[in-house]
Amino acid sequence: MNGIVSATYPHAAAYKMQFASYLQYGPVGVAFLEKLSRRIGPTRLRILDLKANDIPNTLRMLRDGVFGRFGFDAITFTPWLGWETLQPFLDDPAHGVFVVAHSSNPGAIDFQEIPTPRGPLWLAVVGEVRRLAHANGNVGVVLGATFSDAFHAARTTLGNGIPILVPGIGAQGGSLATAVREGVDVHGRALLVNASRSILYASSGPDWKKAAATEAERLKVQINQLRAGLRTG
Repeated sequence: MNGIVSATYPHAAAYKMQFASYLQYGPVGVAFLEKLSRRIGPTRLRILDLKANDIPNTLRMLRDGVFGRFGFDAITFTPWLGWETLQPFLDDPAHGVFVVAHSSNPGAIDFQEIPTPRGPLWLAVVGEVRRLAHANGNVGVVLGATFSDAFHAARTTLGNGIPILVPGIGAQGGSLATAVREGVDVHGRALLVNASRSILYASSGPDWKKAAATEAERLKVQINQLRAGLRTG
């Protein structure tokens, strides 16, 4: 992973680390995760993809470990135990939390699209994220690119400035064009596109670092071209 960071650093605004990828290697992997976060440093947003949720007392301990001990800037969170469980993160305005509204996996529809009086459940989550973001300033939403029909409704609900973290671009086949066109705010911002496997495994040969850098740069250029098209179209 050190090689991936050095290869993609000129092209990346953020790094999202999946906790399970390190936990599978036991203490060595967890120790490396901490070192990697410190190596990336504060000039890039460091997101721990944990999809955390528990009672507030437990999440206070998790918050202190993730942000204090490991040096991350933000974490992913699922709201299914109730919005009170988000409070430990809301109490820490120096760090951010991305609330999962609509994930990119096929089974997301099992629960996330259940009808509610406020529309599908995922959209009700987005509405609550808007309220919390305006009140606290450090809350965003996760919206999978594989569900492209969700972006217009999500951005309309969120308004400007509230960030959307977008998994599902690249190997999962989500539409980058739709995510950018419908997901950015009126300033062409507030959208963070995540690509993992398409960059990590751009090549398995000896030039894998170069291949990863090339793919990261290609994605960056494509995003900026799409944003420029929105401003001039």
